[in-house]
Amino acid sequence: MKKSVISRDKEIMSGTPVFAGTRVPIQTLFEYIQAGDSIDDFLEGFPTVSREQVIALLDEAKSQLAVDAAA
Repeated sequence: MKKSVISRDKEIMSGTPVFAGTRVPIQTLFEYIQAGDSIDDFLEGFPTVSREQVIALLDEAKSQLAVDAAA
């Protein structure tokens, strides 16, 4: 089983979902995208998050949407 790129721990950011191994909230990526910023802009602002983590998150979200749509 693949390890999730999302981490949630009540001791880190009060349980806010973050990129695993960081304190960067997942929501922040979506806010950047919503504002029209690129993944590169996001990565520049949050160097503790890797491009691989962002791609894995987007893949995970895409997979979840496919599962939800099939239900």
